[in-house]
Amino acid sequence: MSKSATVDSGESQSASDLPAAVRPYDVHNRRLHENVHPPEWTNPRARGKYQLVVIGAGTAGLVTAAIAAALGARVALVERGLMGGDCLNVGCVPSKALIRAARGWKAARTVEERFGGPAASGEGDFAQVMERMREIRAGISDHDSARRFSGLGVDVFLGSACFTGEDAVRVGDQTLRFRRAVIATGSSPSVPPIPGLPESGYLTNETIFSLTERPRELVVIGGGPIGCEMAQAFARFGSRVTLLEAGKGILSLDEADAARVVEKALREDGVDLVTDAEVTAVERAGKRRTVRYRRGGESDSVECDQLLVAAGRTPNIEGLGLEAAGVRFLGKNGPKVDDRLQTTNRRIYAVGDVSSSYPFTHVADAQARMVVRNALFFGRSKASDLVIPWCTYTSPELAHVGLSAEEVRSRGDNIDTITIPLAEVDRARLDGETEGFFRVHLKRGSDEILAATLVAEHAGEIISQLTQAMTTGTGLGELGSVIFPYPTQAEAIRKAADQWRRRRLTPLAQSVFRSFFALMR
Repeated sequence: MSKSATVDSGESQSASDLPAAVRPYDVHNRRLHENVHPPEWTNPRARGKYQLVVIGAGTAGLVTAAIAAALGARVALVERGLMGGDCLNVGCVPSKALIRAARGWKAARTVEERFGGPAASGEGDFAQVMERMREIRAGISDHDSARRFSGLGVDVFLGSACFTGEDAVRVGDQTLRFRRAVIATGSSPSVPPIPGLPESGYLTNETIFSLTERPRELVVIGGGPIGCEMAQAFARFGSRVTLLEAGKGILSLDEADAARVVEKALREDGVDLVTDAEVTAVERAGKRRTVRYRRGGESDSVECDQLLVAAGRTPNIEGLGLEAAGVRFLGKNGPKVDDRLQTTNRRIYAVGDVSSSYPFTHVADAQARMVVRNALFFGRSKASDLVIPWCTYTSPELAHVGLSAEEVRSRGDNIDTITIPLAEVDRARLDGETEGFFRVHLKRGSDEILAATLVAEHAGEIISQLTQAMTTGTGLGELGSVIFPYPTQAEAIRKAADQWRRRRLTPLAQSVFRSFFALMR
């Protein structure tokens, strides 16, 4: 990667016209832009009635369109912004590039103390971190490009789509008629109604990856996955970070003690984590912002030069004309869908973040594969049958699959729980990564896995073994009979299976075995 990549002044397009994701307009973002929203793109002419019109070219829309076209359907794909959606442009791809870089910076600073390695000093080159991200993102964007999908036989329309009837969508000066349609427009950052926030200016996931200078002081509003990941990453880059969370703890959808492990790690990395914090106002003077909040009846404030709002997501339905299509929705919520992802218009389906309570790229992908079957081939696949894992990519990572923490609590005595601390796993001890645990919830009296949580450096990789087991109906006992390479952190699963077997060895069973072996003397 060249550190001398130049910034384009924007001969064909002024900087203010460019989407935030492609700023600065250097060679990498120019490549991204030309792939996912080519400035000179000419929309094709509509080809009669389409078997499928897909609105939105994020993960859900791209997968839907690609599969349907490969099967021979006449497909139109409409995107008003950047193809690849949040995941490619302002979500998974850029955030994980930053997280990996931040982990490297942390390792460099601590290698002397932890492992007797060479001492590291200096502030590092934040601009190079961001350029590396832009270069990788641009390379990945080839896969999501308008030209690639056109080559797959998909009619790619760049522009805003609006339903004009129950079987028609208007894009620019053209009307696309369809047999079936899929809404896959994704979601956008929710912005809380905080006095002074709009006037003061703020970052969201849609703009933070355009930074070229490291913030000296960063305030993050929201302790969900995005807020926690970015707070820790920027703290490791050397920013002074304050995270304000309205709830009693971060990562509220996960088990509380698992979230506390992540909370401890954030604090150790220098994040000033303030819970029960109600943000009351934001003020700006020059480049400085003051964020005021209340906690426990007391008022306080914190200053920063950058403010990140990570306070949830809102489905993208504005301007779609859902009323004209007969698609019901509630207020600003997404389209109402049934278990087969069908809206109140039998011709129209909705997938991904716009309608799912699980705003994850892998869920959008899974639902897209399901919707092709249901919409085009009279399939009966149900969203409720999906076994959905998720992971927050902090250090350590927090991964979960199965019943939610609230559902686990509500089942109470109907669940058996086994917890293996990472301190009991040899590989975790060797790596110096013993903060965390593996926990599995079983149906009472059996080895049927109902849920699992893992807090570990590679939790996102390991949780897939539990997801596969739950999907195929494999119990913990059978999963534990698999041979695990030694030493790996995944050995925590085998240890949990061993503990389950020991629990089955009741006093009566032990007495029977003692009698059996006594006869063998």
